[in-house]
This record gives sequence, C-alpha cells and structure tokens, in this order.
Amino acid sequence: MSLSPPRPPSQAPAILFEDAEALVIDKPARLDVTAPRRGGPSVEALLPDLRMGFARAPSIVHRLDRDTSGCLLLARNERAHKRFAAAFEGGQVAKTYLAILAGIPEGESGEIGLSLAKTSTKSGGWRIIPARKGKPALTRWRLLATGEGRALVEFTPETGRTHQLRVHAASGLNCPIWGDLVYGAADAGGLMLHAASLSLERAGKSPVQAHAPWPVRFAQAGFAHG
Repeated sequence: MSLSPPRPPSQAPAILFEDAEALVIDKPARLDVTAPRRGGPSVEALLPDLRMGFARAPSIVHRLDRDTSGCLLLARNERAHKRFAAAFEGGQVAKTYLAILAGIPEGESGEIGLSLAKTSTKSGGWRIIPARKGKPALTRWRLLATGEGRALVEFTPETGRTHQLRVHAASGLNCPIWGDLVYGAADAGGLMLHAASLSLERAGKSPVQAHAPWPVRFAQAGFAHG
C-alpha cells in the first residue's frame, strides 16, 4: 500500500506553543525547513508570516527532514536562539517521535546504541551508516501497535544525530521507517515519521512544551491512535 503524499501548505503552519521568545509550529510533511535549491515552499519562506506583531521574524533553531511532520522550534530573538541551540547541542531538549515501521520489531521496548557516520559515493550520494568510530547515538523505543505487517513505535532520541531514527530503525531494529527509500523501505508516499512532542526547560521561566496533533497520514495507514 502506497499513500498519496500530502501537499505542502501555502500559508503559515499551525502554532503549538507561543510566548515572547519561542514558537513551536506543527511542520507539515512535504515541507522543507530551509529553502531548497530546486525551489518551492519552505518554513524559511513562511517566517515573515509568523512575526505576529513582533519587530523581526522568528528564526529556525533546528531541523526536521522534509517528510517529517510535527514540532519545530523557532526563536523570536537572537539571545533565545543561542540558548535554544545550545540546549539542542547539549542534549537538553526532550523529544518524542512516532514512526510506522515496515515490519514488526522483536520485543516491546528497548534501546538502540549504534554510533553513526556519514558516507558518500558518486552513484548513491551521501547517507548515514552505523560505524564503530562514528558519533555516539542512543535511541529508546517502545512498541505501540501493529497491523498489516507494520508497527507503530514511539522513539525517544537521547542524542540528535543526522538521520538517527531512520538508521536506528533500519539497522538497529531491522525494520526501516515505512516510506524511507534511502534506508530500505517501500514507498509510502513519504516518510512516516512525526515529531510528536518537544520540551525544553528554561531558567526562571516555564518550559517550552508542545504536542503535535496525530498525523492524518498515520490514520489513513490504519493507525488512528497510539
């Protein structure tokens, strides 16, 4: 089964959290975070629409893959951006993801601790691979549901490496994320990965906390909830 890919929006995404220094938006699938070389819509191009009365447009703190939907943190000023970026770099941001896997992993929960490195070839371009001398990466996972030979899982990454969840699913669980053509899954009309929640503690202020709505494409794939 291949699902029809969702269309990227032509207007600013929904806001999940808002205060004087932070915004968390619900980034739709099929929307690039930064402006792509090929052209087309992006979160970056929509930033002026997210000013909402502030003197400057917010800035992008971190990245999500084009086909990954859900929580994306933006900063409303330079000081906040520096603090938020340092929190991501220091592993101080709690994140949870939902994914539909092309297969059913063994067990109900566990940890994946595969170090990761980047490799590149002329024919296949670049990708991330498990490597002993790579950067340490740790992901906790929990099985939520199964159906039609696929699994709905919750991922909690303890580190934030490029393509970490995609490689840990494919090489650690032997079940790539459905729709991940790079790491061995069949087409699903896009990568079935969703940034479900984000939490960031702040000194002297209430934390940044956001939860993204259940993705429509997950419900269409037979997983109406967790």
